[in-house]
Formats: sequence, C-alpha cells, structure tokens
Amino acid sequence: MSRYYEDMEVGEVYRSRFGRTILDADNVWFTLLTLNTNPLHFDAEFAAQTEFGKLLVDSTFTLALVTGLSVADVSEHAVNLGWKEVTLPAPVYAGDTLRAVTEVLAKRESRSRPDRGIVTVRTRGLNQREEVVIEFERTIMVARRP
Repeated sequence: MSRYYEDMEVGEVYRSRFGRTILDADNVWFTLLTLNTNPLHFDAEFAAQTEFGKLLVDSTFTLALVTGLSVADVSEHAVNLGWKEVTLPAPVYAGDTLRAVTEVLAKRESRSRPDRGIVTVRTRGLNQREEVVIEFERTIMVARRP
C-alpha cells in the first residue's frame, strides 16, 4: 500500500499481499552467493543425516525474504536503520510458502530530519501452515507524506 509515516499507527497489523514459495534453487544460489559453507544448506546427503532430514533453507535468506515481503506494507518510502532480536522458531525448507505479518510497535518524529519519522515494527514470517518461522524487530526512517 506504500504507507507514509502519517499512515501508520501503533498497534496496526499488516499482512503481506503476496506469499513467496521458496525453491531449491533459491536456497542453493543464496548459499553459494554468500559463501556459506555449511553443508546443511547444499549437501542433501549430509542434511539427510541431521535432525532436519533434508536441506534447510539458509536463515539469512529467510530474513531477506520476509523483510522483502513486508516492504510494500511499511518500508517502500523508508530506509532501514536496523534489525534486532531475530529469532528462528521453526525450520524453513524448499517448498514452503512464506508470508509476512507486521505490527507497528512505536513511532516518533525524527529529531534530525523533519521530513521523516522513525517507526519500529515487529515482523513475523509465517509458513503455509501459519507457523512462525522467523520473527524480528526492525527500525525504519519513513518519509512523511509529500
């Protein structure tokens, strides 16, 4: 919806318009591009011998994807200032479809940029079974309505 600072209120919750199904190729490419050498993400034989039983999606891909799914709701007119308290309560596998649910936790006017506001949100990534697979807080500097 491309919200500006004035459009967001503490307590509001936004559910991403789209979901995104993770492909094997997404996980392998992301793992290789980031030089992640943990075989749990690209060696099926190794992964089969672990508690997960199959390839696990790289957690930083999950963070990037769920952040991206929340952009249209809260940060299309914003700049990220940081993430905190990232937790991964459930594994993510190729074939899972993720959605983002974002709640506005706090907002204030920027002290240094009068054309911006500072907003803190909590985003949860949910799989197709509505299980939380990632949760994090993010602080963004959001443009005021022109």
